[in-house]
Amino acid sequence: MSATVEFARMNGLGNKILVVDMRGRPDKVTPAAAVALNADPQTEFDQIMAIHDPKADGTDAFIDILNSDGSKAQACGNGTRCVVQALAAETGRKAFTFQTVAGILNAVEHEDGTISVDMGRPVFNWDRIPLAEEFHDTSRIELQIGPIDNPVLHSPSAMSMGNPHAIFWVDRDVMSYDLARFGPLLENHPMFPERANITLAQVTSPTSLTTRTWERGAGLTLACGSAACSAAVSAARTGRTGRTVTINVASAKPPATLSIEWRERDDHVIMTGPAEWEWSGRLDPSTGLWSREDTREAEAQ
Repeated sequence: MSATVEFARMNGLGNKILVVDMRGRPDKVTPAAAVALNADPQTEFDQIMAIHDPKADGTDAFIDILNSDGSKAQACGNGTRCVVQALAAETGRKAFTFQTVAGILNAVEHEDGTISVDMGRPVFNWDRIPLAEEFHDTSRIELQIGPIDNPVLHSPSAMSMGNPHAIFWVDRDVMSYDLARFGPLLENHPMFPERANITLAQVTSPTSLTTRTWERGAGLTLACGSAACSAAVSAARTGRTGRTVTINVASAKPPATLSIEWRERDDHVIMTGPAEWEWSGRLDPSTGLWSREDTREAEAQ
């Protein structure tokens, strides 16, 4: 078995993704390798999407997801779109079915290059999100940061999109809040026994939101697909918007959008957006040592 495997540096709306090909191997990308890769500015990432051989009938691959701190993630919508683009380029296929620890994901690449991922049904039960306290209505939970009589953020909508999310509704520019300071406090708040993704969301019209996210295990991120899905579902759930919205990701560079539909017939959340290949290389999944190989560029010359 080779000591190294192929990987691609990609992004989904600026969300930094490493897609690692672990097919045909029994080992995994280790937390130590993830931390080492994230420590290098050239391979710094938000999530690793490690593609493994399928474990379930009817699926194309099992996706193991790691955060930049080496911890496991249950879902990553932007990363899933990157996996689809990589496998579509390799196989010529357009539709894929993946298994993750959070369940089954179906995805398709469209003719315009955008990719739709069926993220499944949202979860609202307090003990399945999970929260540390019982709430009969998780669309507005008791949680705030700042002075009691004048909190900076308060009363978020809580839910799971395969991973726990808290959506704080704000009435001014999401970039005007010091999320770098509040984010880690809220991510690690005792209310969230498995930690949580923290999103600021501003409703800009009945069909659009602007968001910014502090991502569990990754910190400030340029984009987070499952957070965008959670914001869209929570907006519809609280009557702020309808079930189909455009998410303007404020921190994406350049600014970009995702289309989110909370489908009425089955309550599945469909996320549609782009993915972008940057460069490729090889890495050691046990140590994180890597080398660069721009094979696509070489083939194009």
